[in-house]
Amino acid sequence: MTDTLFLSSAEVDDLAEPADYVAAVRDAYRQVGEGAPAEPRTKLLNRDPPGMFTTYAAVLPETGAMGGYAYSAGFGAEDAWFMTPLFDADSGEPLALLDGASMNPFKTGATGAVAVDALAREDATELAVIGSGAQARGQLSATATVREFEAVRVFSPTPENRESFAADFDDRLAADVSAVASAADALDDADVVITATTASDPVIADADVEPGTHVTAMGQYDPEKNELPPELVARATYVPDLRARATQDAGSYLAAVDAGLVDAETGIAADLGEVVAGEHPGRTSSEEVTVFDSGGTGVETVAAAHMLYERASDAGRGKTIDFAPASEALTGE
Repeated sequence: MTDTLFLSSAEVDDLAEPADYVAAVRDAYRQVGEGAPAEPRTKLLNRDPPGMFTTYAAVLPETGAMGGYAYSAGFGAEDAWFMTPLFDADSGEPLALLDGASMNPFKTGATGAVAVDALAREDATELAVIGSGAQARGQLSATATVREFEAVRVFSPTPENRESFAADFDDRLAADVSAVASAADALDDADVVITATTASDPVIADADVEPGTHVTAMGQYDPEKNELPPELVARATYVPDLRARATQDAGSYLAAVDAGLVDAETGIAADLGEVVAGEHPGRTSSEEVTVFDSGGTGVETVAAAHMLYERASDAGRGKTIDFAPASEALTGE
């Protein structure tokens, strides 16, 4: 038997700040850019009741950890659960099992922030946020740690939601955070754009994205999810989290391919790991439009989970559970 730490969502939700997640995720993508293995999601759909079971995984040798997510969404409860198994990358033994609910927006937000830091102009000062839910909050919290924004404008279709979002962050950030009445208003003079929605159709217009803008889109994890117009994807330097994921389930990229605007393989400039590791320059001019497509991978999941596991261990949190090794479990005795 081996002792494995079980950590509830509540036991890890106060262990790290957004900047801590960003640092861990940046290092993880650097490892992937240098050859560490990571695979895009496997998604299984159930018809009745309608639901989805998804897994994805990564190995981070320098971190010394491997694992990923296994989560369900929909089904009879119409909700989601995130299980995060974490293994030792040296011994293979299970280190921890985390409830990944509370870390979800932070590790996803950190991925977007790493991309903004790698691809946005150094002098970016104005940010547009499309969406006002938990993922939008995670994106803004993390992205605000990598650039000194002076103004943030948020739009979502429900006035109460965008007003509440703006008021909350206006108190928390040094930037002037305001709610606006349209996506076009949010994008006016924006240097960085974040889309964090569940939309099936584009939520911004190509014409509203000015030269030199960086766009991070994180609601593109299904062929039918299409936050960005295909014309924008076609004219941008397009960087997904993983190359393999872009051609599998990145909705806006696939829409651009279907429209004949980009070639399925050559339309990908690099993936995030290649940029972070210095294998690709990313942005090469101040007029270039860059797009980061974040659909979720095991890279940020393992990085965040391992950081939380170490901090929880130091703080004496969690309880241990026993796992039997195969040599013992498969004896038949």
